[in-house]
Amino acid sequence: MINDTEDEIDSTADDAVDPSLKPKASKGWLKLITDQEKAGFADYQTRCTNIQKRYADLERLANVTRDREFQIFWANIEVLKPSMYSRPPVPVVAPRFQDRRPLPRTASELVERSTAVTFDRQNIDGVMRLVRDDLATIARGCMWIRYETKSRENGYTETVCIEHKNRRDFVHDPARNWKEVDWVAGGAWMTRKEMRKRFKATSGNAYQGAEFAKRKDDKNNTDGKLKARVWELWSKSENKVVWLSPGVDVVLDEGAPHLTLENFFPCPQPAYGTLQPESLIPVPDYVFYKDQIEEINDITNRISALTEALQVRGFYPAGAGEIGDAIEAAVKTRDPRQIMVPVSNWAAFGNGSAKDTVVWLPTDMVASTITQLIALRKQLIEDIYQISGLSDIMRGESNPNETLGAQQIKTQYGSVRIRDRQNELVRIARDAARIIAEVMAENFQSKTLLEMSQMELPSDADIAKQVKPLEAQAKSIEKELQGASSDPEVAAMAKQNPEAAQQIMQQAQGQIAQIAKQVEELKKTVTIDQVMDFLHDQKIRPFSLDIETDSTIQPDENAEKQRRSEFLTALAGTLAQLGPMVQAQPETAPFAAEVLKFAMAPFRPGRSMDATIDEFAEQMKAMASQPKDRQPDPAALKAEADAKALQAEGEAKAQAHAQALEQATKEHEFKMQTLAADRAAKEQEAQTRIGNENARHARDMQVKDADMRAKIAEAGYPPDFSIDGANEMNLQQFQHIMAQLQANSGQSAMQSQQLGEALVQALQMVVASNQDTARTIMAAVTAPKRIVRDGAGRPIGAETVMQ
Repeated sequence: MINDTEDEIDSTADDAVDPSLKPKASKGWLKLITDQEKAGFADYQTRCTNIQKRYADLERLANVTRDREFQIFWANIEVLKPSMYSRPPVPVVAPRFQDRRPLPRTASELVERSTAVTFDRQNIDGVMRLVRDDLATIARGCMWIRYETKSRENGYTETVCIEHKNRRDFVHDPARNWKEVDWVAGGAWMTRKEMRKRFKATSGNAYQGAEFAKRKDDKNNTDGKLKARVWELWSKSENKVVWLSPGVDVVLDEGAPHLTLENFFPCPQPAYGTLQPESLIPVPDYVFYKDQIEEINDITNRISALTEALQVRGFYPAGAGEIGDAIEAAVKTRDPRQIMVPVSNWAAFGNGSAKDTVVWLPTDMVASTITQLIALRKQLIEDIYQISGLSDIMRGESNPNETLGAQQIKTQYGSVRIRDRQNELVRIARDAARIIAEVMAENFQSKTLLEMSQMELPSDADIAKQVKPLEAQAKSIEKELQGASSDPEVAAMAKQNPEAAQQIMQQAQGQIAQIAKQVEELKKTVTIDQVMDFLHDQKIRPFSLDIETDSTIQPDENAEKQRRSEFLTALAGTLAQLGPMVQAQPETAPFAAEVLKFAMAPFRPGRSMDATIDEFAEQMKAMASQPKDRQPDPAALKAEADAKALQAEGEAKAQAHAQALEQATKEHEFKMQTLAADRAAKEQEAQTRIGNENARHARDMQVKDADMRAKIAEAGYPPDFSIDGANEMNLQQFQHIMAQLQANSGQSAMQSQQLGEALVQALQMVVASNQDTARTIMAAVTAPKRIVRDGAGRPIGAETVMQ
């Protein structure tokens, strides 16, 4: 690629280009821009260049050989600019309908604060001054809004950028009015490095064909960097955004609009002055009084020439020369020290008397001509003021012979002529604020908006954390009430003192109701999640976005004091008349509220005062639902006092009973807790004792079992020998006898007796068998043993010696 500072090829910077990239041709889009220039805007650009040179051209103004000029155009512009705009705009975002719903009010405040912070960060004052200067000189000022995001190590940043567009870098569809405009394009000048970073991924190396050059102004001044103009074109009919550059045959990038805006374009309608009928071609104010300026400059040149010639010159006799030569020499002489001019043919001047020795050049005609030229120039200047609408009061001049009313009329007339320009600048600031609010409402994260607005809004999770313990507390109180109602002792105490029990029940229910009210209030709290959902769904449609009244112009302190005084006077008079009517007839409160709003509307006191007035009006309407106070009856007052005394006495007794019941309840609960603790301790001790006994018994049984098995093994019994197996035969006999006994239950008594005797014999046999088995085992254990040896004489076991 070509280096930005040196026109050399940097082969090391070339990367492989994705062969699948197939950008579309840019010829059709570039033709839209060239056709726009042919539709009259090229002539507008040429005239704007000449006007800007006339307004302020350092080289021309500093040239000592130029003709004399009267800088009336520069003076007019410098008077107009501070009158049109002098202070940064203050955005105001309010709900479109004043129904006082908390969510729209909170969302509007969030958007308003964020928009004000964006205005401050992006230096809206500097942008507005550039727009104002363009509007004053060339009748059109343009803005452009961009949305930028950056990922950094410390987090994710979002920004809405506000840019002023130069007249050459802003083009649009040559429609009859702004609503008919189908496409708008904003130009930006980019270096090769910037274009490579931006368009390499979308169009490969196509950017290298752009017309890179050192950008120059009308005086061939340049910053020394090679740059190319890149157009960002937004097409409403195609619903597409296209990036293209002259010299590049393909589109650098294209796609669906990355911003979803209500009016589609990322720029407000330009601030226009005078427009050519049925077109959007601006007509600068300069062309309306261009003829008068040229005449004033011509007269100024003549006055300058005559002033230089207006010098004292005299003639005296000389020996040679002609009278014509002498007069010509007198007129051409520029040396103020040379006053006298010699004349050779002096006889032609006079009769030779002493008083005719010196003849002076007449200057009264020159002075008279200069005076008349100055008067003519003054009239031409006055004509320009009439055309441009600059009254003498706006220029700081005043006639002491004029009355105050005449001066006020002139001031008002001048402000009326300039009011359209002021409103146009307010309008473009409002449109820019609307686009900024739309971008933030749709794209910004909640964290970014909270940081910008400095508002502390809880999240849904925060509200849920606060609601959960309150709901648990309410359930706990309900559970205690249910437990108390099922407790016999508490029920008995309640029967003894029903009033105290009822009061305790009411207090508990009151606590539950209070907790429920707190939960309801918490759930009504506006959260940042609700605000973001509201903004994403509705964007800024529910809001009325405006610029604070007179926030962009220099305030008139005296006029401001007078307006405030008039406002307070009107407010006090209105309240004095409406107050008694509402007090006498509360049903007239809605009518009085509307009258109050109507009376205060023309004063435009500001957002905070408007909100206060609306709130006061709503309070007046609420008064209509309240009953009218009447003069109380003394007897009724006495009866009410007695009733209150009895009520107080009853409440005191009830409170005493309630305290006694509460004390008894606490003592009962303490006793129950003590008994429960003792019972739990005893149960724990018994369980511990039983566990210890079981463990000891298990250990003893394990020891006995091990000892028994060892003895059985010593007696020569097999390892699987069991007393249960030895008794299996007897057990079968016993079961057989029991079965017969059950089968013969219906037989005679003799048979039953025989079966019983057999059962007894079987039991005796079982017992005897067990005894024999035990004796056999004991004999085997206690019998002498003999060592058994193998053929080599080595011991291999032991055997019992039976006696």
